[in-house]
Amino acid sequence: MESRLYKKYKEEVVPALQEEFGYKNTMQVPKIVKVTLNVGYGKHAKENNFIENVERTLSAISGQKPVHNKATKSISNFKIREGMNIGASVTLRGKKMYDFIDKLINVTMPRVRDFRGINPKSFDINGNYSIGFKENIAFPEIKSDAIDQIHSLQVVINTTAKNKKEGYSLLEKMGFPFKKDDK
Repeated sequence: MESRLYKKYKEEVVPALQEEFGYKNTMQVPKIVKVTLNVGYGKHAKENNFIENVERTLSAISGQKPVHNKATKSISNFKIREGMNIGASVTLRGKKMYDFIDKLINVTMPRVRDFRGINPKSFDINGNYSIGFKENIAFPEIKSDAIDQIHSLQVVINTTAKNKKEGYSLLEKMGFPFKKDDK
């Protein structure tokens, strides 16, 4: 069974983007390729309780086991040694990705304190978008009384868009709540 958001993408977003950018073929229309959730350990890199907490959080949010990211080189000022675990990440593709984005737009973002929309300037030159959450308790799977430490996390949405304008248009039509103030 296909996701509600994927159905919206095929039926509404693809024709709208074809008309807006003049694509002759539906295969030219930008699409979302993957979503990556990242958490850096920072100063807690040697605390096993914090690392286990991050693992539980990412597993609950994504439904997948996170992968540990290792340092590629030593940096003495940050007390990091080569090969040391410095973060965790999860990559979502396919149906899980669309279900996660649907939940992100309709459930998680409205739960963020003082939410006024997401910044339209967070695109890179290739049309990929990055969102940072200061608190992991915005996600509905995380019960605020069951966690020891609140940590931040980053969500990166990779698209096949060729530039910022195409990426913005794609995500806006998918339902992302961008700020509408003066740019």
